[in-house]
Amino acid sequence: MYKYPVAEKFVSINGEGARAGELAVFIRFRGCNLSCSYCDTRWASGGNCPAELLALEELTEYAASSGVANVTLTGGEPLLQAEIYPLIESLMKSGMRVEIETNGSVALAELSDKPFRPAFTMDYKLPSSGMEEHMNTGNFSLLNKDDIVKFVVGDKADLERAAEIIEIYDLIGSCGIYLSPVFGGIEPEAIVEFMKERRLNNARLQLQLHKYIWNPNKRGV
Repeated sequence: MYKYPVAEKFVSINGEGARAGELAVFIRFRGCNLSCSYCDTRWASGGNCPAELLALEELTEYAASSGVANVTLTGGEPLLQAEIYPLIESLMKSGMRVEIETNGSVALAELSDKPFRPAFTMDYKLPSSGMEEHMNTGNFSLLNKDDIVKFVVGDKADLERAAEIIEIYDLIGSCGIYLSPVFGGIEPEAIVEFMKERRLNNARLQLQLHKYIWNPNKRGV
């Protein structure tokens, strides 16, 4: 029986994404294939991170017993889990809305046409992350209006690159577009000014709510 390495699980509000501010059950998996310069969950990214090994039934029961409708699967990189789809199916059959936070490097093709399709919040890693070369741009054609492309912005060069990617892949109208500042880095005001300058209609500034409510380094929130 497959056991999922869970670095932490908890109930909080969604700090980002389409359901920001709503309650959600978070299941954070151990392990990531990228190493972004600004990573705020580096502690969960390594293979030696302490993890609770839990079966599909245990995770489904945990989420269902919470009484919360939203489930966010995150990491690390949740799509590295070999049995991620059976878990998604189990959670959705239990009546939950499932969102996957994915880093943009892992192909979505195997999940995008499944009967139980989650909502994707997919990063596109900009130059300041140091990970742009790993982005799987084929994923853009698989997204729909329930999905989000999130650009985490560290500086003006990142903003310019985000605008370029939005135009090249014609993202406006095909999915949600969020611009999110690196916490403690670029000022949100600079992003708003850029959005005004470029007339980025249907793009949205997003702040990480959980980092304003709690200590930015606090886990389990």
